[in-house]
This record gives sequence, structure tokens and C-alpha cells, in this order.
Amino acid sequence: MHLAQSFCVRFVVQVTLLFGSLGSAQAADEAALSEKAVSYKLTVGQYQLSGGGSPAGSGLDVNLRATGSFGNAWLGWYGSASQDIKQLRAGWDSSYKLGPVRFMPSLQIASGGFVGGSAMVETGDTWFAGAGLGRTNLRNYANLNFDPNDAWMLSGGYRWADNHFLALQVVRDNRENPDQQNVHVVYRAPVNGNASDRLTLDLLQKKGFVGGLPINRLGLSVGYDWPRYFVRAAWDPQVNFTSQDMLRLSAGVRF
Repeated sequence: MHLAQSFCVRFVVQVTLLFGSLGSAQAADEAALSEKAVSYKLTVGQYQLSGGGSPAGSGLDVNLRATGSFGNAWLGWYGSASQDIKQLRAGWDSSYKLGPVRFMPSLQIASGGFVGGSAMVETGDTWFAGAGLGRTNLRNYANLNFDPNDAWMLSGGYRWADNHFLALQVVRDNRENPDQQNVHVVYRAPVNGNASDRLTLDLLQKKGFVGGLPINRLGLSVGYDWPRYFVRAAWDPQVNFTSQDMLRLSAGVRF
């Protein structure tokens, strides 16, 4: 991983993983777990880089998120001795219903002078579709979201009941690296008939140029949620369109 303009801003989604409809659905799920005015989510992640003819490296990510009537606000820190990176970051996102449309803005800042943001609109409940745009000031930022940042995004999918959905999402750079594109197919389903126990699969297809050569690679993220705890594992080849592959392991707690 490297610090450069190719690192991207967090879109409306947390997350793993995702933007817009998927991110807002996750926030609603977590808010429903608690009767408190504000609920919290603590995530710790270990990231391991390898391959590409470069030395192996690792990084530690710690993120605390608060969810309430204000939306989602979070504070994070990423550090990697092997990469000589230490960065504090903070962000906010929310969702506003405007008739048949949901408007979802986000803002993000980080040490080193980075500022970024995004805006997305989405419509539909059972069947849904959305579009968004992200922009930054192109300052150095350790991207831990792994999609192009200064980019447009399209998404669509189908929701069943009980936190069950299938979605397709396309994210393509439209600023400095317009060849870079990620396509996600995301499936989330309750387990054993329990809506609070759920499995999430995110199949990633990425294409673009790395070192002047075209790539077309597949990655996969798998997550499992219990009512309070959760775990995630992801394999991301040529992460952020660099020469190295990344294995990500993370776990967390809601309180």
C-alpha cells in the first residue's frame, strides 16, 4: 500500500464495504440493536501486503463509529511501521429522505491536510437503484476502502425482508485514472432464520492498468455478524491498483 492520490475517499458506505443503500441499511441494522440514543461500533483490522516484487508489509487499523440521529460519525487511526505511515482520520455520513429519493452525503478529513466527500441519490425499496460522485483535494491519504475515489458510482439491486439483499455496484475513476474500475456483487442473507445473524459476501472484479500493464483480477470479502460481534476477511489482489496483493482480517464489537 502507498500514500498517494490513488488512495480514495470513503464513499457513503462504510464499509466494507459499500456505498449508499448498502451502507444505510447497515447503519439502520446497527442502530436497531440498541435502544440508546447513540450506539457505537469498534473495529480493529490487520492488513498484510505481499507479492509484486516488493517487500511484504503490514498495517493496523482502529476505527470507532457512533450512530445516532445525526447519522454516522467516526474516528480512525492507521499505522504501518513497514510503510512508514501513521494517519488520523475522521468522517461523517447520513441519509435524508426527499420524497421518493434518498440523499446520502459524506465528509472525510485526515491528518496531512486531506479533505474529501461524496454525494449519492437512491430510489426504490424492494428494487433500488442509485448513483453517486466522490471528490477529494488530492492530498495524501491511506485509503482503507479500496475503491477508486474521485469517481462516479452506480448501484442497483433487490431487497427481501430480514436484512436480505443482492446488489451490483460499479465504481469507476473519472479524474486521474479513468481506466480504473471496480465491480462488486454483494449478497447478504440472514443465517438460521435469525435476522441479527447474517452472512455477507462481496465478490470483486477489478480492471485497469498497473505499471502500464492491464489487469483483470477477482477478489472476495466474507463477513459474519452476530448481534454484538462481527468478523471480516478479504482478499484484494493488486490492492488500490498497485503491484501488491492484500489480505485483510478484522473483528469488532457493537455497544
